[in-house]
Amino acid sequence: MPYKSLYDCMLDLEQSRQLIRIKEEVDPNLEMAAIHLRVHEAGGKAILFEKIKGCNYQAVSNLFGTLERSKFIFREHFTDIQQLVDIKNNPAKVLKQPFKYMALAKAALSSRPIKINANLANYFDEISIDKLPLIKHWPMDGGAFVTLPQVYSEDVDKPGVENSNLGMYRIQLTGNEYHINREVGLHYQLHRGIGVHQTKANNRNLPLKVSVFVGGPPAHSLAAVMPLPEGLSELNFAGALGGRRFRYTYQDGYCISLDADFVITGEVYPNENKPEGPFGDHLGYYSLQHDFPVMCIHKVYAKKQNALWAFTVVGRPPQEDTAFGALIHELTGNALTQEIPGLKALNAVDAAGVHPLLLAIGSERYTPYIKEKKPAELLTIANRILGTGQLSLAKFLFITADDSNKLSVNNIEAFFTHCLERIDFTRDLHFQTKTSIDTLDYSGMGLNSGSKVVLAAYGEPLRKLCNAIPTCFANEKAGLVMSGIIALQKGNFVSYEETKKEMDGLNSLTPALSKGEGEVALIIICDDADFVSKTVNNFLWVTFTRSNPSHDIYGINSFTDNKHWGCKVPLIIDARIKPHHAPPLIKDEAVEKRVDKLF
Repeated sequence: MPYKSLYDCMLDLEQSRQLIRIKEEVDPNLEMAAIHLRVHEAGGKAILFEKIKGCNYQAVSNLFGTLERSKFIFREHFTDIQQLVDIKNNPAKVLKQPFKYMALAKAALSSRPIKINANLANYFDEISIDKLPLIKHWPMDGGAFVTLPQVYSEDVDKPGVENSNLGMYRIQLTGNEYHINREVGLHYQLHRGIGVHQTKANNRNLPLKVSVFVGGPPAHSLAAVMPLPEGLSELNFAGALGGRRFRYTYQDGYCISLDADFVITGEVYPNENKPEGPFGDHLGYYSLQHDFPVMCIHKVYAKKQNALWAFTVVGRPPQEDTAFGALIHELTGNALTQEIPGLKALNAVDAAGVHPLLLAIGSERYTPYIKEKKPAELLTIANRILGTGQLSLAKFLFITADDSNKLSVNNIEAFFTHCLERIDFTRDLHFQTKTSIDTLDYSGMGLNSGSKVVLAAYGEPLRKLCNAIPTCFANEKAGLVMSGIIALQKGNFVSYEETKKEMDGLNSLTPALSKGEGEVALIIICDDADFVSKTVNNFLWVTFTRSNPSHDIYGINSFTDNKHWGCKVPLIIDARIKPHHAPPLIKDEAVEKRVDKLF
């Protein structure tokens, strides 16, 4: 049976022994988040917090903590959704097999939102912000945040649910300059649908009405983060995935989800911003304090019975949002490869924070009559990737073609080995400088501002990679990350001027680096070589979250020729922490000791 509420889902998980109850009173200030992190790190169950200090409501987290549990939650309609997404991307399939998809099409039509004339007093109690579970996740956070919100807005030019947007944008409930119970912060980034709605409202000098839903059937939360094909409504998707139509009404001009556990309504006025953050985010660092829109509170509602506050905790991956990403990939399947001609596979690498690093396998079919194999079609595909939705926020794109069809973008070591054996650093690096990157990425020189590089590799191997640290590093703090990649520890970053001198000094190593059993293709300059070389995930996280391609890529005997930059092997990436970087997330020791007692 479809879940009518988050409470139904919680009971189902408990009956299948996939949920634990925390009966002791817990503090929403850091302690709840610490418990969540501890359980998630152990691959544990969903968590119900029965007693929250200073709050009369219960909370649930880690619902989507594993892919297996997520698929269990959506088990009844998972396959149907996969087919619907496939049809949306390839409509010709319906024409070829109309009877096969007839029932599916009927189900899709019956999943549309349904408006109900409801007396809200029968569904909700009216409360205030300070009555909610005010959960602070990391020590330097600016206050309490909503981390699994469904933020609803409408197009002022075309009002109604048909042209609405449902997205997951974090909400700051307390702290900073916000007036408690009167204002909350609304943080949204580049390429988000709500931005289009606010732009239209601003152009007409109108406030944008916003509704924030928390809880409700789990399909509603997933719908808010799904990268749906153009024209496919999040509300329709929620109905189809959950097997239950999105039920809504209007109150005072605001859309109200009748299945939500909590609803916050308010208006965002043109050009009214306040400092939002800091917030411990999914790259493993704090996103710092910046001006973002203020939502002026109209009313706050809590479900009359069994209201559950849904939350998650983000930090250095993998976290619960990693399972979200895996679930989305399973649902959307090969949608991107159908959208981008020639693309065979793509991996937005979770361990590197998703947006900083993309690995792609494409086709190379342009000039089969030419003996020399070099990137051509791959560059066209790379441009298409970096021009597609949130993929445009990527910083590093490694792309190759594999004539054997044996290479996988998910086998990180094999992929890097394949690319580094073949890449010609004098030819195959293509930069975009002074462009947009992820709002949460502070490796650039300003908010949303940084650079990109495409590293395209194709052809016969040009080198054999080393599998040991070269003797020229015998007196250095160095570690072997994987074949051809060395982590080299240097002193603290001082300035880009000083760094250039340091990197130029490495030119003298050229003869020594090519001696022995193989070549070094990539050197990672870092603060801690032991840490970087200890695991592949450490290498991915440090290298690609702490470097800005235009500023932090160097190379042996580098040159610029007609605006094209290149170098001899090896390439060098300076992945040391810079003064303008955001601080990494560090747990509170006192809170960790309190949590130890629970475990």
